[in-house]
Amino acid sequence: MKQRITVLGSTGSIGTNTLDVVARHPGRFEVFALSAATQVDTLLAQCARFSPRYAVMASPDHAHELAEKCRQNRLATQVIQAQDAIETIASHPEVDVVMAAIVGAAGLAPCLAAARAGKRLLLANKEALVVGGEVFLQAVREGGATLLPIDSEHSAIFQSLPDDPSTWQRRVDKIILTASGGPFRQRDPHTLREVTPEQACAHPNWVMGRKISVDSATMMNKALEVIEARYLFGLAPRKLDVVIHPQSIIHSMVQYTDTSVVAQMGTPDMRVPIAYGLAWPERVESGAAALDFHALGAMTFEAIDDHGHPERFPGLRLAWEALEAPAGTTAVLNAANEVAVASFLERRIRFDQIHALNLETLSSVAVSKPGSLDDLLALDQQARASAQRIAQRLA
Repeated sequence: MKQRITVLGSTGSIGTNTLDVVARHPGRFEVFALSAATQVDTLLAQCARFSPRYAVMASPDHAHELAEKCRQNRLATQVIQAQDAIETIASHPEVDVVMAAIVGAAGLAPCLAAARAGKRLLLANKEALVVGGEVFLQAVREGGATLLPIDSEHSAIFQSLPDDPSTWQRRVDKIILTASGGPFRQRDPHTLREVTPEQACAHPNWVMGRKISVDSATMMNKALEVIEARYLFGLAPRKLDVVIHPQSIIHSMVQYTDTSVVAQMGTPDMRVPIAYGLAWPERVESGAAALDFHALGAMTFEAIDDHGHPERFPGLRLAWEALEAPAGTTAVLNAANEVAVASFLERRIRFDQIHALNLETLSSVAVSKPGSLDDLLALDQQARASAQRIAQRLA
């Protein structure tokens, strides 16, 4: 039988790459539902091509516009406008696989819904773990869901670990996440205050959305990935490491207790981890180009402060500090960073003030251990309000 798939965030880079892989295997996968935030025409085109049963837009106005265009184009897709519509398509009984590609904390509720419903959950939304933490993992366990990472780094780690998770603690010495270093890896850190949003979004290796591109430029994406790895693989923070690998060919590594290292390699194309997640434990053609080792250039590695400028990526160390702090601190860090990046993209704060805003928000919010989605959302809103006040002062 075909696997029925819901794609949350289908108009973003992960969503469109997912649909590209799905289209290559029409006998294996079937699109059940799609969701998007504001790109009505893009979602309309996807509905015309993949004929999902349901489509969801983030706002009633966009949903009404999409429904009208579906009617005009005689599409059978039903546009759902209920407040919990996105949770509905994530947990629907007929859905087998959910691709969670909504950016930011907004993706937490549908991820929880999919987890509780026992779906195969392909996690491209790192915030579900960064914000959700143990609350999210408990939902996965209780719902009997299968959680598979889609971030290229975490997929690489998953592919490099032993099949039996019960052996990870005693067999693994550390996990090594690779980072490209982004567009400012060799830039004088004293000039970072002059960086424009356009420069920050010009990633040298990957085609990504604006928010994650800025996170890559600040290395905050790697901080969030360290936190995600802590929850995904259950290893202590001291067993998580980061190294710069500018070519983005080795996506991450696992070092074992005998000092041997297993690494996963591939072209920097998100269709590779997406195809792996969709077909696991099998493998299917992804559409990505294969590595040509006869033409491949040198692969290099650098320490984070290899050039003697630890201030270039100050946000990275916040990952370990947040993991050692009270539960819920990682949610505060994520909320602060979302506000900071949005403020930078709107040209209200400078690039070098992103870290300052994150740091000050962490010190301004009192954290108590969250025990539910409501607790997490309340903490998220408290952190955002504090971050907004700080952003206004810095503007």
